Formats: sequence, C-alpha cells, structure tokens
Amino acid sequence: ARRIAGRIVRRRPLRTTDDLVAAVRAAVPRARWPRRTHVATKTFQALRIAVNDELGALAQALPRAAALLAVGGRCGVISFHSGEDRVVKRTFRALASEAYAELMPAPLAPGADEVRANPRARSARLRVLERISS
Repeated sequence: ARRIAGRIVRRRPLRTTDDLVAAVRAAVPRARWPRRTHVATKTFQALRIAVNDELGALAQALPRAAALLAVGGRCGVISFHSGEDRVVKRTFRALASEAYAELMPAPLAPGADEVRANPRARSARLRVLERISS
C-alpha cells in the first residue's frame, strides 16, 4: 500500500481512472499482480470506502436497523470486504443480548457452484441478526 501511495503522489495530478491504474501498475511488480482480479481493484475499493466513509456509515446504520426490527424480525447483511465484515461482526456481537441473537456463529459464504455462476460473489459473507425480545 505504501508503494502504491508513493507512486500515486509522484504521478500527480491524476486526471482519469486510467492514470490511477497506470500508477498502480507501475508500483506493483508484475509477478505480484493478482491472478483473479485486476491489479488496481483493491486500490479503487479502498478509495471508494474512504471517500464515502462506508465503514462509518455501516457502523451507524446497523444499530438503527436493528432497533427497527419487530420481535422475530431479521436483519441480514452481505459484506464484500473484510473491513465491512469486521464492522458487521462487532456490531452484531455488541447487540447480541437478551433482545438480539446472531443466527449463525460464522458468516455464510457462497459455495463453489455459486462462485462459478457469479464470480463477484466469491468474497461475499452473510451475517444475520434476529430480534428475540423487546
């Protein structure tokens, strides 16, 4: 990450996404490029998460969503990034009490058939919280 950040700074100003891709490609040795994804995928994802404050928004939204559940109601969250999953896991664990319960001790991941049919599902993780009392 430090090497990529340094290359981005040295190549400023970046005017297009192609400029950013070129900076990432120049920073990462070809032998270290991932096989299944584009070399700049994680950089774009990290920028999107930071610019949109997605982890902060998620941390605020989850307790509010849980508070809206009726008894027996469930809140399912699919995360696609380990940072997102960490926020969901910690929030659900903090909420788990006499009023809420996690339905699964570990997140549900897609099976091989689903990933073959939809490769974007490969990193998806499902966690479910249920309201068990008021």
